[in-house]
Amino acid sequence: MSKAYTGGCACGAIRYEITAEPVFSNDCQCRDCQRESGTGHQSHLTFPRQNVALTGEGRPWEMVADSGVRKTRYFCPTCGSPVYLTFSSMPQFFAVRATSLDEPGRYKPQAVTYTSEGHAWDHLDPDLPKFEKMPPR
Repeated sequence: MSKAYTGGCACGAIRYEITAEPVFSNDCQCRDCQRESGTGHQSHLTFPRQNVALTGEGRPWEMVADSGVRKTRYFCPTCGSPVYLTFSSMPQFFAVRATSLDEPGRYKPQAVTYTSEGHAWDHLDPDLPKFEKMPPR
């Protein structure tokens, strides 16, 4: 690993430092990600939870994905930025929004998920593997 991934919300009330490489990075086109981002997709990096140091407390919003997975999205209670999410069925993982990184250019997507809900106007890298839902684990 070269250096830690660091980031947080717009106002700095929530900060994280992650000392591992992502296990998965994806552009998700599901309707939940569209609504949260205000555009055609949301970009995530998922890490092993054990490598995450988090300061500040996000405001949680729990939901059930169409896959049946319960996930909790966390927003800054001060500035409203979406910062990270966790999965109750997979507590070993911690995902951050690519836009919350201090260096968003470090984000390298590996796949596009939920293309079944994508829009023609949301142009993503045509060379990335694409999945109608989530890829098999």
